[in-house]
Amino acid sequence: MKTIHQYLLLAALALPTAVWAQESPKEEDFFRITKVSAPEGTLLEVGGLAMLPNGDLGISTRRGDIFIVQNPTSKRPYFRKFASGLHEVLGLVYKDGSLYCAQRGELTKMTDTNNDGKADLFETVYAWPLSGHYHEYSFGPKIAPDGTFFVTGNVAFGDEEWWRGESRVPWRGWTMKISENGQMQPWATGMRSPAGQGMIDGEFFYADNQGDWQGSGGVVHVKKGAFTGHPAGLRWTGMPNSPLRLTDTEFYAKVDIRQKRDANGRMIKPENVVNETPDLLFKVKETFPNIQTPAVWLPHGILGISNSEIVTIPAGTFGPFSGQQLVGDQGMSKISRVMLEKVNGEYQGAAIEFRSGFRSGVMRMAFAPDGSLFVGETNRGWGSAGDANEGLQRLVWNNNIPFEMRTVKAMPDGFEVEFTKPVTKLSAEDLASYSVESFIYKYHPVYGSPTINKEKHAIKGVKLSDDGMRARVVVDNLRKNYIHQLTLDGVRSEDGSYSLVHPIAYYTLNNIPDGQKLAMSELSVKNSAVKATTTVPSTKPTTAKPTKAGTKGKPALQLGQAVSLAKAPTYEQVKGLLTKHTCLACHNADKRQVGPAYKDVAKRGYTNDQLVELIYNPKPANWPDYATEMPPMPQVPKADALKIAAWINSLSPATKGSVNPADDKDNPKAQ
Repeated sequence: MKTIHQYLLLAALALPTAVWAQESPKEEDFFRITKVSAPEGTLLEVGGLAMLPNGDLGISTRRGDIFIVQNPTSKRPYFRKFASGLHEVLGLVYKDGSLYCAQRGELTKMTDTNNDGKADLFETVYAWPLSGHYHEYSFGPKIAPDGTFFVTGNVAFGDEEWWRGESRVPWRGWTMKISENGQMQPWATGMRSPAGQGMIDGEFFYADNQGDWQGSGGVVHVKKGAFTGHPAGLRWTGMPNSPLRLTDTEFYAKVDIRQKRDANGRMIKPENVVNETPDLLFKVKETFPNIQTPAVWLPHGILGISNSEIVTIPAGTFGPFSGQQLVGDQGMSKISRVMLEKVNGEYQGAAIEFRSGFRSGVMRMAFAPDGSLFVGETNRGWGSAGDANEGLQRLVWNNNIPFEMRTVKAMPDGFEVEFTKPVTKLSAEDLASYSVESFIYKYHPVYGSPTINKEKHAIKGVKLSDDGMRARVVVDNLRKNYIHQLTLDGVRSEDGSYSLVHPIAYYTLNNIPDGQKLAMSELSVKNSAVKATTTVPSTKPTTAKPTKAGTKGKPALQLGQAVSLAKAPTYEQVKGLLTKHTCLACHNADKRQVGPAYKDVAKRGYTNDQLVELIYNPKPANWPDYATEMPPMPQVPKADALKIAAWINSLSPATKGSVNPADDKDNPKAQ
């Protein structure tokens, strides 16, 4: 006889997923963000963080200051200025009693020789050329196992071709390896804006930003002599100490850089071409074997837009995630988690959301001895989802284990997901709990790329381990070199029947491992989403039908086919869409950022359909006083674009009864 409790449980299991998602714990229930107070009047704008052996925290700032923070995890940390007058310091490390930083034009060693708490000896370890362009940032250093330093350099941008990354002087767009005695070895090129650096198992990795030749950000293993994709630095491969011999002339002979002029002799800015057969980075690698593809792609607008620091979680820290990597993002003010493995000798793995909601753009991270994570932040000029220009915060785990995907590993016939807690057999053996879709990005000189070549994959079966901690998901038609989105929104924990805190992981399948595939007799093929008469799901792969597009990238639903909304949505109703489609990376409701404020757009009097058309095909000439042009966004679904357009128009002064997000305390003042 069933008890009342059992009936309630059965009824609850029948509720829609969204209900459980609201009741399940969220990331903030496990990882708390706290502020570290700086002295009044101090603008940190953090460019670098370094833990010292005694537990003090070193901070470098974009304004050229170095601080030492004593008792940084206490309620009353003490800030001491160690040095000042440096130039745009975007990295900091401690080694053998000295601090080292990458200024814009040199690697500098700073030492307090008389023990008065301030640096009195400044030594240039190595200086590199500068053209004077504002975008020639330098990042680092990171210390290699042999004691040398890795430093990376941003490219500049063109004069007439302001959109094209240029390496005007050596070694812009390169990684340099520098010894203590000032010897420099050019290590690899292909970097565009390599703000993120990390050492993983003694090897150097970096994270780049989306931009020209960078369809999306990602984590890249930087081998000596590698070419990671941006061609500007190939200009210097003819120099005697270059480890790479691929020249820009050889590259441009095979890959169209779209450097063309119009009838008036003006350079034409490359734009996304819809329905083309594009180059793909892994395909170009067949011609140029030195190309190093990302170990893990970080999908643009989801896991960031301006990827930054890469840190490894120390042993015994952050519970089940120790040994994995965290990657910051400056533009979206968030941190993602990366789980790497080696398959056929190459790194690959999955990325998943970890913690969002920081007060400014996440630039640098450093673990404290107590296991908390210091997060250094900056915003000025770069824009972020956080509403502050600077910040120093701590991320503190409360020792409770969240229900998450701990790891995702590639298998010969799919993926194995390990959970942090046991799952219910009812949910985890149901094929309806899973979905898999793959996609990739274009490799072209355009700023960023839409996701392309999307394909949905049939789930053939699932094998759950006896302890309920691992699910082997057999997937049809795996695609090598593609990003596979695994969505587990139907899987529930045994304890509380909670949904996963983050139910979506993105696995970059550079190689499909060899090994034994599971037999169908070993798998559960139950699928609550199909009729009971269906015993085995179809194994035929389903490919998403391509959108019928007209000229200039218009979606199937054209202007004039009005889709009316009875009532304009509120900010809360569109906030998720604005975040998902990266709108908040450049726009704010009531403030000018990289792009115009939405309330200023609303004053133009566009119809909803006209705004949708401008999302798909922006008109930079309409906003001549903005230096950064908006890229086309053809990947935004029509329904989402219409909701966003209706909300924007609700901000018009002529609109009565609209909700003004400027009065919303949760409105992010983002770029």
